[in-house]
Amino acid sequence: MPKDLTEKEIRRQLRRINERLEAIEGGGHGDGHDGDYEGDPPNDAPKQCCALPMVPTRELESGIDPGRESLIRSIEKKWVNGTTLRYYFYGGGAWGGSADQQQVVQDAFEEWAALGIGITFQKTESKDESDIRIGFKRGDGAWSYVGRDVWGISKSKRTMNFGWHLAGQDGRDTALHEIGHTLGFHHEQQNPFAGIVWDEDAVYAAFGGPPNNWPRNQIFNNVLRKLDPNSVEGSEWDPHSVMQYQIGPGLIIEPARFRNGLFPNGGLSEIDKERIRVFYPEIQDDLEDLRPFDAKRLVLEPAQQANFEINPTQTRRYRIQTFGFSDTVMVLFEDNDGNLEHFAADDDSGWSRNASLNVRLVRNRRYVLRVRLYFSADSGESAVMMW
Repeated sequence: MPKDLTEKEIRRQLRRINERLEAIEGGGHGDGHDGDYEGDPPNDAPKQCCALPMVPTRELESGIDPGRESLIRSIEKKWVNGTTLRYYFYGGGAWGGSADQQQVVQDAFEEWAALGIGITFQKTESKDESDIRIGFKRGDGAWSYVGRDVWGISKSKRTMNFGWHLAGQDGRDTALHEIGHTLGFHHEQQNPFAGIVWDEDAVYAAFGGPPNNWPRNQIFNNVLRKLDPNSVEGSEWDPHSVMQYQIGPGLIIEPARFRNGLFPNGGLSEIDKERIRVFYPEIQDDLEDLRPFDAKRLVLEPAQQANFEINPTQTRRYRIQTFGFSDTVMVLFEDNDGNLEHFAADDDSGWSRNASLNVRLVRNRRYVLRVRLYFSADSGESAVMMW
């Protein structure tokens, strides 16, 4: 449970995570052609766009230190690294999609995975075993819940939808974009560091008409509303991110170079690729054994994690808990024939308590515990123990 920190310590921890992001954003590759495009100009006809479902902002303890909140908000929707996300396609009924449409989305999962990240994707034929449930209901728009919010959605409901035919580069980008949300990333045009000045009347007119036909609150929530600076992935705007909308002429006043429209290059930008590797680096599973009553120190920086293997010698209930002044998310997986399946989780971030699991573990079964740090009051030092 956290204690009061000096301003110097808060700034140090914030600086560490931002330095990793700013290093990849400062390479000069994020701005693409700076508004100029080779060959024919992009099609500036209005595009159908993603509209995120609205979810309540996660509640934190009142009076929380702003620096601590900043670290929590920047990581709270991200998965623990090493998670396998199982996705399910509706193949029939109102939410069903044809084999060719499913293939476009499956190819997009494979494109994200091919970056060598620590998240893996696995297709499943069981809705009840899935984390991501993908529908293709026409007229319902394209959308996805963001990051770990999908675990709060009933197994009877979709967590992602594609509301129009996916074809060509646009179809590929739409699939990449929605999976980006599931990985915990937001709309890039809402980046508070973008410095975009909108012609708001023009924005409401453009997105309120075909093909989106959105009401004003949906336009505000997906285009005009600036995200909390604490919740974005870095301090720079990437106009060529796959998470960036195509913006038609006359909607942006500043930066001036985008007054005639903003047209991302298509596909994953170099910054997209590097940002995801910051939060989900290729995992090196040199797992340390966690045995009863053997406390393990956690010497971590924000967004880093520790990984442990548990091999119970008795079938009984166990308590697994963190100790120290820290904010963590702790997830336990069960090994089922080589597949790590989500078993239990707890997230103590933003509250004066420690992450704790009370679980029944079975003798001779293998479990993996992953502990990801948001914030620590003692230079990244805390501990985890099982008993």
